[in-house]
Amino acid sequence: MKVGRSTRQLRLLMANVCAQQSSLFRAPAQETCAAGNYGSSWRKFCLFVGCGLVPSRTSVVKFRGNHQYICSKIIGFKNTPSSITMQNSFEVQNISQSMEVLDLRTYRDLQYVRNTESLMKGLDSRLKVATEGQRNLNVKSFQELKDKMTELMPLIPVLDQYKSDTRTIVQLKEEVRNLSGSLLQIQEEMGAYDYEELQQRVLILEARLHACMQKLGCGKLTGISNPITIRASGSRFGSWMTDTMAPSSDSRVWYMDGYYKGRRVLEYRTLNDFITGQNFVQHLLPHPWAGTGHVVFNGSLYYNKYQSNIVVKYHFRSRSVVVQRSLNTAGYNNTFPYSWGGFSDIDFMVDENGLWAVYTTNQNAGNIVVSRMDPMTLEILRSWDTGYPKRSAGESFMICGTLYVTNSHLAGAKIYFAYYTNTSSYEYTDIPFHNQYSHISMLDYNPRERVLYTWNNGHQVIYNVTLFHVIKTSGEL
Repeated sequence: MKVGRSTRQLRLLMANVCAQQSSLFRAPAQETCAAGNYGSSWRKFCLFVGCGLVPSRTSVVKFRGNHQYICSKIIGFKNTPSSITMQNSFEVQNISQSMEVLDLRTYRDLQYVRNTESLMKGLDSRLKVATEGQRNLNVKSFQELKDKMTELMPLIPVLDQYKSDTRTIVQLKEEVRNLSGSLLQIQEEMGAYDYEELQQRVLILEARLHACMQKLGCGKLTGISNPITIRASGSRFGSWMTDTMAPSSDSRVWYMDGYYKGRRVLEYRTLNDFITGQNFVQHLLPHPWAGTGHVVFNGSLYYNKYQSNIVVKYHFRSRSVVVQRSLNTAGYNNTFPYSWGGFSDIDFMVDENGLWAVYTTNQNAGNIVVSRMDPMTLEILRSWDTGYPKRSAGESFMICGTLYVTNSHLAGAKIYFAYYTNTSSYEYTDIPFHNQYSHISMLDYNPRERVLYTWNNGHQVIYNVTLFHVIKTSGEL
């Protein structure tokens, strides 16, 4: 019955409001602390796990006196007291509107039922008279009367249901009155002035928390999660990516199968479309690519032109090459590839600082060169010689101006070397990660999502990263 369904939906709505109202006074984040004996200076060490698929997690280590406090919070901006209160207000308004609509509909249906009930009683009387005086009743009239009676029989359970719904509506009205009274009592207990002051403080704290999260955009890589396989498709080698500069509402995925002579780029509308292999458009590049070190940055594809050290910027919307430029003295055509080969001489990267190119030259004796590039003109802004031989590297990626290099593309690989462009220094590291399919031919960091994109032996895989931050603060939030 329509009224019955509306009633059940209204009950669920009421339960949701009551549950949210009770959670208003619970802490919005869980916090655990452990004490230890450390230095006396005030600092905060924040550990941030970047992942576009899970809530943000921040761990803060505070030093005060001779004790260390390690706190971990799961932060969810959507469940703050101010937002819950506003949502409750909307829910109460929705209940009132639903009650009005349901009340009008029930009144209308009851009128119909009353009319039907009268008709049934009249027909029942006529049937009794006809049964008692069968001599005066012909067969045709009797059959017509019987057919009408049969048509009305299914209305009996409908009548019972409407009567039941009427009792339910009376109950719901009483529940709404109780809820309104509870809300009024809560407001009186908190005090109008105190509540408004508390709400303003919450809004200020939320703004400061957002600002703090922005500061946590960069940090030092300390860990890589287990792999998450998104899809298994294509050949052994290839690349896939999203636009690192696109807004969060833009979830398009680009897919480039193979490592040389390829010209076909598939653009999927969403990640779900990419997973299912549906809803894509095709771009045919004017020049074939070499390697798998391509990136999509601010609506354009940056790639290495096949059998040359020319780098190309292709604009997807106009479907044309905007600019191309030669990387002078850069090796190409498998002169200085990564350890897996595949014409991977020139590797584009994007991090929080912009567009980079990784390659090598004869002048640098085959060592990795990192160059910061102008994304508009493809001019080199500055270069660094890392001193690490490129043929010994499995793959590499940039995070916050630091180049991280793996020691292999095969099983057992780990992050072995890090070069810091801000200090022109390096260090050897030991950060393991699970190379699940044993042959990585593409490894890139996405600063928007803070994950690593990989192409691993015909599988498209992502890794979450853990970054370590040191933030000096002058006071508490």
